[in-house]
Amino acid sequence: MVPISKQTGLGWTTLSVDDSAGAAQVIKNDVTQLNFATPRAVIDVTGVDAVAFERLLGLADFTIELTGVFNVAATFSHAVFSTVPSSSVERTVSLGIGGKTLAVECLFSDYALTRAQSGELTWTAPGSRSSGAAAPTWA
Repeated sequence: MVPISKQTGLGWTTLSVDDSAGAAQVIKNDVTQLNFATPRAVIDVTGVDAVAFERLLGLADFTIELTGVFNVAATFSHAVFSTVPSSSVERTVSLGIGGKTLAVECLFSDYALTRAQSGELTWTAPGSRSSGAAAPTWA
């Protein structure tokens, strides 16, 4: 019998983002949704003699978009992202679930706030990989 290692997206063990001073802040309680991807560029190298595409894998990337609930408490999401418009610093994003972790250096390009008609105040913060180091890998 094969053991089942499947799991839900519940119970994130790690979700932290550096503030502008480079200190990791745990914001997993503020984040209500996250989307991230680790795509690779695909390079078309098809010669005129080929009858099908020939491709090579190119550079690796990482993108993330965090969505959360506005929280002005010290060291939480507002303290982390409110400096995005005024600082140009790399921020380490650390994700952890199911005993696996992923850490990536990112630049965040926006901190957008939305006040819905129903009254909730939420934010989104998109980030992209910043360094040219080796591709991010799950450990």
